[in-house]
Amino acid sequence: MPDPAAPDLPAKARVVIIGGGISGCSVAYHLAKLGWTDIVLLERKQLTSGTTWHAAGLIGQLRASQNMTRLAKYSADLYGRLEAETGLATGFRRCGSITVALSAERREEIFRQAALARAFGVAVDELSPAEVQRLYPHLNIDGVVAGVHLPGDGQADPGNIALALAKGARMAGARIVEQVKVTRVTSAAGRVTGVDWEMAGERGHIAADHVVNCGGMWGRDLAAQNGVTLPLHACEHFYIVTETIPDLARLPVLRVPDECAYYKEDAGKILLGAFEPKAKPWGMNGISEDFCFDQLPEDFDHFEPILEQAVARMPMLARAGIHTFFNGPESFTPDDRYYLGEAPELRGYWVAAGYNSIGIVSSGGAGMALAQWMHDDAPPFDLWEVDIRRAQPFQRNRRYLRDRVSETLGLLYADHFPFRQMASARGIRRSPLHEALKARGAVFGEVAGWERANWFAREGQEREYRYSWKRQNWFENQRAEHMALRDGVGLLDMTSFGKIRVEGRDATAFLQRLCANQIDVPVGRIVYTQMLNPRGGIESDLTVTRLSETAFFLVVPGATLPRDLAWLRRHLTEERVTITDVTAAEAVLPIMGPRARDLLRRVSPDDFSNAAHPFGTAREIEIGMGLARAHRVSYVGELGWELYISTDQAAHVFETLTEAGAEVGLRLCGLHAMDSCRIEKGYRHFGHDITDEDHVLEAGLGFAVKPEKGDFLGREAVLRKRDSGLTRRLVQFRLTDPEPLLFHNEPILRDGKIVGQLTSGNYGHALGGAIGLGYVPCRAGETAAELLSARYTIDVAGRIFAAEASLTPLYDPKARRPQADQVAAAPTPGR
Repeated sequence: MPDPAAPDLPAKARVVIIGGGISGCSVAYHLAKLGWTDIVLLERKQLTSGTTWHAAGLIGQLRASQNMTRLAKYSADLYGRLEAETGLATGFRRCGSITVALSAERREEIFRQAALARAFGVAVDELSPAEVQRLYPHLNIDGVVAGVHLPGDGQADPGNIALALAKGARMAGARIVEQVKVTRVTSAAGRVTGVDWEMAGERGHIAADHVVNCGGMWGRDLAAQNGVTLPLHACEHFYIVTETIPDLARLPVLRVPDECAYYKEDAGKILLGAFEPKAKPWGMNGISEDFCFDQLPEDFDHFEPILEQAVARMPMLARAGIHTFFNGPESFTPDDRYYLGEAPELRGYWVAAGYNSIGIVSSGGAGMALAQWMHDDAPPFDLWEVDIRRAQPFQRNRRYLRDRVSETLGLLYADHFPFRQMASARGIRRSPLHEALKARGAVFGEVAGWERANWFAREGQEREYRYSWKRQNWFENQRAEHMALRDGVGLLDMTSFGKIRVEGRDATAFLQRLCANQIDVPVGRIVYTQMLNPRGGIESDLTVTRLSETAFFLVVPGATLPRDLAWLRRHLTEERVTITDVTAAEAVLPIMGPRARDLLRRVSPDDFSNAAHPFGTAREIEIGMGLARAHRVSYVGELGWELYISTDQAAHVFETLTEAGAEVGLRLCGLHAMDSCRIEKGYRHFGHDITDEDHVLEAGLGFAVKPEKGDFLGREAVLRKRDSGLTRRLVQFRLTDPEPLLFHNEPILRDGKIVGQLTSGNYGHALGGAIGLGYVPCRAGETAAELLSARYTIDVAGRIFAAEASLTPLYDPKARRPQADQVAAAPTPGR
């Protein structure tokens, strides 16, 4: 074999970065800035030759969440200073951007985005049609109902940004080598050991502690070699560039999402790009070895409908010749969010890929965040929405990805309605009760591939969503199901719960070390707890049921299961413990409501009284002619049991319950009703209300933390926070006007000043108004009474609504209903 160091590559490095697009260059730049040495970036062809070179280069600061906006703003600031640092021009200029609405629904969306921008500190102005035309005089404003202007947005030259980042990385000591292909990432004992490479017939190996996959559309297949799930797929992306238009002044970037189009003025020309509703997946059979600065065949028929609308919207295009018709591949993911972080399958294998056509604005901030994550072995702030650990193993499937990304490209410019469901690549993960629920009117949504009954249609009602920013067509269905859970009894299907068995000689000690609550409890006890990081942030929100002296049963959200499994396995040291995903083994049927006990007594000979089966305990019961494990807990805030049933008996138990349920008014209920009930109770939702950035005490979950039990991960952070005091608190809000709706991200105003935004929202049918949760800053030593004495309002698309604030649940604040033998009547709407 040739010398492994030839041709002039090191035999060892601290980190090898695979891919020389803007993502890989940004990671190299930021690691070097943090003082890392022995950084090697390998590019199979030439820097920027994959997707970066043909990107449009739009730099929009406002994203869907605070932290994604933080990263985009960082990118804009970085690109603005790179030229002075490196001497390479990036073409960055803050020309601003305008988004226009052609419908009332789109106006509601962009005005909600404008409210969000204010909460995030992004300069923004709402525009009338006349004001839109003043800023963009070439626009035909027929049909335009409103606009939003972000003056700090900009545009840049993507290739030059990547080259400037590469130069900055080299200046700080990184090695960047082109024409070297990584053929394999090597590993041993569950972590990476380096990479194999080839170059001009030579082959070699670089030993490395860390490898970063920034391979773009090549990244999925490279990751699959190591069993790493990186679900992305390339799609064709089209744009045209006009000939030079005489006397064309500089213009803001313009987006007309209702016509699937964006416009960028550059050097006296107009670039018109499109995110069409149904995209063309590309590269299903792999990507050619010689792909480098390539473009795909023209497909004018596919682009023509967008162009026709664009010529009507921008009449000067009719007089401008087309200089370039471009079609190039870009990577898209199943949920339109990119991937960042360490792969759960392999330690030291990091990912920054799948940018969904926003790679230029994302990569500066993403490279910074990933470098900091690698440096500190922890993300710098909550990055769950782009965390690689959200990827589900089945999403490696190429047919699934091909079908799904044909939709996700178009969703970038589709109306971002609340509760919008994916239409493609559905039906992959189903409860054993799926068909039974479907026959009874279930309308399904999808989370992590699971089909879940979100609501139940009435006889003769259409079984599909009609989306709106106002009350959607299922609002009254949700109300009926919600009130059944409050006043009667409802049955849900939560088979999608993630279920994990932790067992072995050292299982108790292991979980005591990871969980903040007391886990060493009698057999049959259920413990609500969090797993914390060293900062006191919440890594996992779960229940732990002790099944025996050496076995525990953990229940987590279905969407976070890969993350939770990775967290557990990562912290397993020398303990004799086995961790097993048993999600598919059991169906879960929550029976909830004041008449839950009445129903269970009709189908089981067991005693369901408080004395025989107290709240927070689990035991085996007979049900029908089968068996179940009944957990007395509730996520809706009512008397109830979650029934864990072997999947082979699930259909029988369901039929037994529904037949007996006719006598007590049993109603089938969906996830929308469960969510509206949980938010009335102020129950937290992981990923929204609680994240790894939120301190467990400030989240109001101190009751589930037991520092006195001894040492556990995050204990010192809990004790420090107790001593220093809270700097913010999670508050529940109820709008006093019953008409407006809350979803999440609506700005919170305290005495007229924006202090935060809602983390989640839904309609509280028993409380008679929209309910939201959100963090509010508090002063040192400020009492609860002082915090609540302020005047709170919520900004809903620019309209300000008064809100009642509370630190205790507005519904059943003393939690008597889930624990009582006899349950009182529910509060009437409006309280």
